[in-house]
Amino acid sequence: MKPIRLIAGIFTVGVWTLASRILGVVREIMILTLIGPGPVMDAFVAAFRLPNMFRRFFAEGAFNAAFVPMFSKKYEGDEDPMAFAQNAMNGLALVLLALTGLALVFMPAFVWATAGGFAADTRFDLTVGYGRVIFPYIVFISLAALFSGALNATGRFAAAAAAPVFLNIFVIVSMSLAAWLGGSVITWLVWTVPVAGIAQLALVWIAADRAGIRLRPARPRLTSDLKHLTMIAIPAALAGGVMQINLLVGQQVASHFDKAVSWLYAADRLYQLPLGVVGIAVGIVLLPDLSRRLKAEDHNGGRAAFSRAGELSLALTIPAAVALVVIPLPIVAVLFERGQTTAADSAAIAFAVAIYGLGLPAFVLQKVLQPVFFAREDTRTPFRYAVWAMLVNAALAIGLAPVLGWYAPAIATSAAAWIMVWLLAGGARKLGDVARFDARFRARLIRICAASAAMGAALLAAAWALGPALVMAGWRVPALVLLLAVGILSYGIAGQVLGAFSMQELRAAFRRGRNGTP
Repeated sequence: MKPIRLIAGIFTVGVWTLASRILGVVREIMILTLIGPGPVMDAFVAAFRLPNMFRRFFAEGAFNAAFVPMFSKKYEGDEDPMAFAQNAMNGLALVLLALTGLALVFMPAFVWATAGGFAADTRFDLTVGYGRVIFPYIVFISLAALFSGALNATGRFAAAAAAPVFLNIFVIVSMSLAAWLGGSVITWLVWTVPVAGIAQLALVWIAADRAGIRLRPARPRLTSDLKHLTMIAIPAALAGGVMQINLLVGQQVASHFDKAVSWLYAADRLYQLPLGVVGIAVGIVLLPDLSRRLKAEDHNGGRAAFSRAGELSLALTIPAAVALVVIPLPIVAVLFERGQTTAADSAAIAFAVAIYGLGLPAFVLQKVLQPVFFAREDTRTPFRYAVWAMLVNAALAIGLAPVLGWYAPAIATSAAAWIMVWLLAGGARKLGDVARFDARFRARLIRICAASAAMGAALLAAAWALGPALVMAGWRVPALVLLLAVGILSYGIAGQVLGAFSMQELRAAFRRGRNGTP
């Protein structure tokens, strides 16, 4: 895969992920409007986070970090990749079913371990009830992640990237129906989650079947490949578990403050928009590409792909981070401040958004740096780094909470992300030139930062000029659209003038992606 084709793959994933994240913001707007920050939303957030936490622990993080490189090498070589993939799927399914059974029985213990502050009020029982309905979602979404990994490894990105759209569409439709019919919005929301998981699994399973990846349920066999996969996946699972522990520490701290779980969740969804579009897209496309290049000993091509992925990531992420830091309140107020969400809620969420914005480039750089290790089937090194990041996160979140209050977890998350990047970058340098950014990347990074600074100044001026319109009924949304347009236009002009990026290269990559070239 040439670097420009790599970028085309990133655009393919990025476009679908953008659609999913935009719909995700619509989903959160509806949740905040119809339910609002408070006990019910806190309980839903904690319940919904449980299967998503284990999904990243078992499937998207640990399992795929081990599965995708092995499947990619078998797919490109002479071995049978389908027998390996089918056995891996059945092994994963067995683990997921056992985990789900345990969770349904011991749900009160799960809630106490992840949101201990709920034990003193009604949020605890609500979370237990919601969790028992939502948790089976992990089976469907984790198996969908395996099929997505197999599709990505063969250069087919569209179906896997489109699958998350289903959850948001289903939730938006169900909540709209509940509001229209006068039903319980939270009940409709909770029951929709596992149904959406079934739809996501069906989409990627059918796409994989059509691509010749025909996997069927059967009893797993403990083959040498499955043993090797397990040995690689365990450190990755521990690394993924460490990152999830960071989330749990933050939720534990926040659960002792009124509405804090809801505020941090809403802020998290906003910074996840650029993170999902850029970071996740880059990680998905880069891992199988680097795995194939290392197998072919194409070190020059690997370094070029690694550098272009990093360059594109920061060209899109740094300006997004500047916007989240400079104008968080207009974004939050216009999107979320309605219905059950008040101006005080908006101010709290905006403050957390700005803190997360400071860590956004680090979150994305992790997605660029980790595939360098995973492509070599090295999951132990990232695990060691993740442990250090976890310790930093826990120390800051717990230590700062008595002084700073509910937003200490946001500070801890961003600080730990930068520690993780520093460790990953240092470790990657020991792996040779493939894991080192080239001269073009370093030159463009300075220009990207300069263009982003110019955009930040333009946003501040535009926010001041549009201030009255941003709080005026009927004009808020158009004013926000205009404000964001000023940011995009100013960054585009500054970036082109300063040489931060080349529009010709981006157009070429987009044409390839539009024509279906991976």
